[in-house]
Amino acid sequence: MRRIALIAATTTISAVSFAEPVTFYDDALPILQENCQQCHRDAGPNLGGMVAPMAFTSYESTRPWAKAMVRALQSGAMPPWHAAPEHNGEFQNERTMAEADRETLIAWVNQGAKRGNPANAPEPRSWPDLGEWQIGEPDLVLTPDAPYTVEDDVEDEYIYLSTSMKDRITEDRYIKAVEFRAGSPAVHHIFAVPLGGLVPGAEPLIFPEGVGGLLPVGFDVIWEMHFHKEPGPGTAVTDTSSVAIQFYDDPSEVQHRIQRNDLGRYDFEIPAGNGNYSITKEHTFQYDSEIISFMPHFHLRGKAAKYEAFYPNGSSEVLLDVPRYDFNWQTTYNYKNFKLVPKGTRLVFTTSWDNSADNPYNPDASRVVRYGQPTTDEMSFGYLSFINDAPKDEHQDVFDSIDPFKVGLTAVVATLDVSRDGKLQKAELPEEYHTLFDAFDLNSDGHIDFDEARAAEAAGE
Repeated sequence: MRRIALIAATTTISAVSFAEPVTFYDDALPILQENCQQCHRDAGPNLGGMVAPMAFTSYESTRPWAKAMVRALQSGAMPPWHAAPEHNGEFQNERTMAEADRETLIAWVNQGAKRGNPANAPEPRSWPDLGEWQIGEPDLVLTPDAPYTVEDDVEDEYIYLSTSMKDRITEDRYIKAVEFRAGSPAVHHIFAVPLGGLVPGAEPLIFPEGVGGLLPVGFDVIWEMHFHKEPGPGTAVTDTSSVAIQFYDDPSEVQHRIQRNDLGRYDFEIPAGNGNYSITKEHTFQYDSEIISFMPHFHLRGKAAKYEAFYPNGSSEVLLDVPRYDFNWQTTYNYKNFKLVPKGTRLVFTTSWDNSADNPYNPDASRVVRYGQPTTDEMSFGYLSFINDAPKDEHQDVFDSIDPFKVGLTAVVATLDVSRDGKLQKAELPEEYHTLFDAFDLNSDGHIDFDEARAAEAAGE
């Protein structure tokens, strides 16, 4: 039974003292079961490359990590949840710990991490066996058509692979759940059109009841694979990543097809040494809608993210504030209850970066940083999932295409700018688009910059 805590008047590592000794089996283990063992267990889940290095299931496996546990609890590193406290209780996948539980674990360590009586331990929790899919038995498991070898000399590599869907499904199917598995330690992330992807800290994608993603018949799956490893002799790995899919049995079970917007910006230039540089991107809802989830995505300089709703009646609301973004935990924030937003609501997504030397993860504070796929460059995406009653031909899904030409000229400039100078030269453009180059090069200086790209997009070209 949990001991009764008394608030102490002193300011110490823990501001709480306890009337009786705090022990592992009586006090700490129930908290660990409830808050930590989801990841901290033998054969725990691989969340996009994040795997707990220790199990908190027994006294013997937990005791050596007691002091590290206190440091993680005090710093806020654990549990890994980065939404501001005012959002507590709003998202169904929230990883927060009650303050009383946090103080109990700290007190257990401060009192010497005593064992207590094993007879008082709660019943062990049951977890999936090693190798089982977290989403349960899948209806279909896909891999790229051929394994891919990441060679010895590769440090950072992007490659597109494909999976032929011929005879895999015979009709359009609605997806209920998706779970990716990296096929080698070199996998940094996966983006598989139209299924979703795998990023550091990611959980399986499980759609709410009655909501599904569409996998059209005859649509081959395209895998954007980002590999990252230490280069050198003997470091080559062969990768066969996989994805498991559960389908709805009957299409009539699906009331809404999921819609998405990436709220992406490609036309930014983060000044060298700037510790707080921000940009915004907007989305206006054309129909009464229900927001299902958010997922901000940046790279190593990512500092903070914010989603704000500006309603037609003139009021506004912060829907999600992530004041301390962590690249290693790219969480999708799934609402417990969908957020209703009326037609005409303007959603503003703000990206903030820290490109200063004070950022310990910054690979180089001395350079201007632009959009780029490698983690040493940057991105700005504010993924948004929602449902509404828009006609089928107006449905939008960021996973429908990976063609940058379909998301605007600024994306073309950023994506094809091989020289990384923020300017698109004709030689960097695919040959079939050369005839369009002069029309977009408004000042005829031999390149298309972001000002020209924005002007072309504003003109609807």
